[in-house]
Amino acid sequence: MTWIQDYQPAGALWVSALLAALPIIVLLVALGVVRFSAHLSAALALVTALGVALLLYRMPAALAFDSAAMGVLFGVWSVAWIAFHAVYFHNVTVATGRFDSIKRVLAGFSEDRRLQALLIAFSFGALLEGVAGGGSPIAITAAMMAALGFPPVKAVVLALLANTAPVAFGGLGNPLIVLGRLTGPIMHLKPDQATDLFSAMVGRQVPVLALIIPAFLVVVLAGWKRMLEVWPAVLTAGLAFAAMQFVASNYISASLVDVLAALTAMAALWILTRFWQPATVWRFDGEEVAAAKNLGAAQASRGALYAWMPYVILILAIFLSRIGTIFKNLPVWLDLTKLLHKADWIFAWPGLHNHVVQHPPITAKNAPYAATLTIDFLFSPGTIALIAAVIAGFVLGARPKLLVATYRKTLVQMRWALATIFMILAIAFVMNYSGATQTLGLALATTGVLFPLFSAYIGWLGVFLTGSDASTNSLFGPMQVISAQQLHIDPILAGATNTSGGVMGKMISPQNLSIGATAIGQSGKEGSLLRQTFLWSLLLTAVVGVISLLQATILTAMIPAP
Repeated sequence: MTWIQDYQPAGALWVSALLAALPIIVLLVALGVVRFSAHLSAALALVTALGVALLLYRMPAALAFDSAAMGVLFGVWSVAWIAFHAVYFHNVTVATGRFDSIKRVLAGFSEDRRLQALLIAFSFGALLEGVAGGGSPIAITAAMMAALGFPPVKAVVLALLANTAPVAFGGLGNPLIVLGRLTGPIMHLKPDQATDLFSAMVGRQVPVLALIIPAFLVVVLAGWKRMLEVWPAVLTAGLAFAAMQFVASNYISASLVDVLAALTAMAALWILTRFWQPATVWRFDGEEVAAAKNLGAAQASRGALYAWMPYVILILAIFLSRIGTIFKNLPVWLDLTKLLHKADWIFAWPGLHNHVVQHPPITAKNAPYAATLTIDFLFSPGTIALIAAVIAGFVLGARPKLLVATYRKTLVQMRWALATIFMILAIAFVMNYSGATQTLGLALATTGVLFPLFSAYIGWLGVFLTGSDASTNSLFGPMQVISAQQLHIDPILAGATNTSGGVMGKMISPQNLSIGATAIGQSGKEGSLLRQTFLWSLLLTAVVGVISLLQATILTAMIPAP
C-alpha cells in the first residue's frame, strides 16, 4: 500500500489547517477548560486525531492505526523510559534517606526561598536537562522543592518555567544533533557541520532568555518588588548561565553547553552568597524563619559532597556514556559511546515504512516517508539513569529488596503519566503521517516575511505535542529548512528558531505537566498547571519569534556562515 499525503484536504489551506488542529484544540479545551485529567484529555485527542486522519485526510485505516502504534512505542522508549527512571532515581535518593542530607545542604546555602528557586529550579534543573533531558528536570526539581516546603503546585510551575533556556541543548545536545542529521543533506552540509551551525545559531538566541528567566522565576514566585530585593543573585545566575551558554555553543560543543552553563551558574551563586545575602529572608506566609546555620567551610564542603553523591554518580555515568560525542577521535578502548551503541536496534516499522509519500513543499520532490525506530538499549539516558540509581543505591547502603520495592512504587506512582505519554506520542505520529502537522506548518509558512516570527510557533507546536525538542526537530526541522529556502530566508536560522521556539512548549506539554504533577503526588492537577503556564509559554515564544525576525532582517550578521 502506498498513499500520498494531501496537505489541503479541505481545499483552502487555512480551512484545512483549522481542521487539522482539532486534536490540539480538543486537548487544550479538555485540559484547560473542562479540566479533565491529562490521560482522559489525551485519549479524547487521540480519538479526534484518528478521526481527522481517516475522515478528512482519507488516510487508509491500516496506516493510521499503524502510525499510532509506532507513536506508542516511540513514547515508551524515547520519552517514558527516560522520565520514569529519572523519577526512580529521585525516589532512590528519598528511600535511602540521602534526600534529607540534600535538603540540609540547600538550607545551608540560603534560607531564602527566592535563592533556593534560583539554585534548584534554574541552575540544578539546567544541569539535569543537560545530562539527561526528557522530563527529569521537571520531575526531580519539583519534588525537591516540594519536599523543602514549597507549595506543591507552585513547585511544579517553577520547574516548568525554569525548564526553558536549557532545553535546546538538553540530553547532551541531542535536539541539535538530530536536527543536523536530518537537514544537513538538504543544505548540502555534513551532519556534524550542520549541527555546529545550528548550535552556534541557537547560542545566539536563547542566552537572551537565560538572562531574563531568573528574574521571571522570582517574579512568579514572590512578585516584582521581592525580585528587586535579590537582583544581585538574579543577575549573577542569568549572566553566568547566558555567557557560558554562548561560549560553549559557539566555540566548544553542543553536547556540553548545558552542563557547563549550569555548573557555572551554580558556582557563581555559591560564590556570591559567600559575600552577600538579601537584607530580609523571604519565605511563604506562615513559615517561621529558621536560624541561619554557620557551618565551617570544610564541614560544609564535606557535607555537600556526601549529600550530592547520587547526582555525582548520575552525572559521571552519563558523561562517560557520551564521552565519544564530546571528545572526538578517542582510542577504541576509551570510546565507551561506540561500545554502548553496538547494542542499538534500528528497524523499519512494518506496514508504515516508505508506504506514505511526501511531496513539495515538505520535501524537495516526491519521496517515501521513512518510519524507522532506534532502540538504543544501553545508550539511552533512561538506561544510564537506571544504572546510576542502582549504583547510587548500593553506595548508599540500600539492599536489593529496597531498590525493587522502590521500582514497584514508582510504577504505581507514574502509571497515569505513562499512559498520557503513550497517547500523546500516538497523536503526534498520526498527525505527522496523515499530513496534519505539515498542513499546520505550511499555513504558518504563508506568513512570508513574518515567517521567522511564526517559525518559533511551529517549534512550539511540535514540543507541545511531543514534549521533546528533539522530536519537534524530527517533525518540523526538514519542513522549516525547506520552507525557508523557498522564502529565501537562511535555513540555519529557521532550523535554530524551530529549536529555540520549541523549548517554550515544554512548560505546557501534557506529558510534562503529567510528569511534574505525578512527581509531587498531585495527579489530576494538570489542568491547573496548564492555566498557570500557558500565557507565559505564548509570550516567551513571541520573544523568540521577535529575536528570529530581527536576525532575519536587520541583524543578519548574527547568522553563522558555513
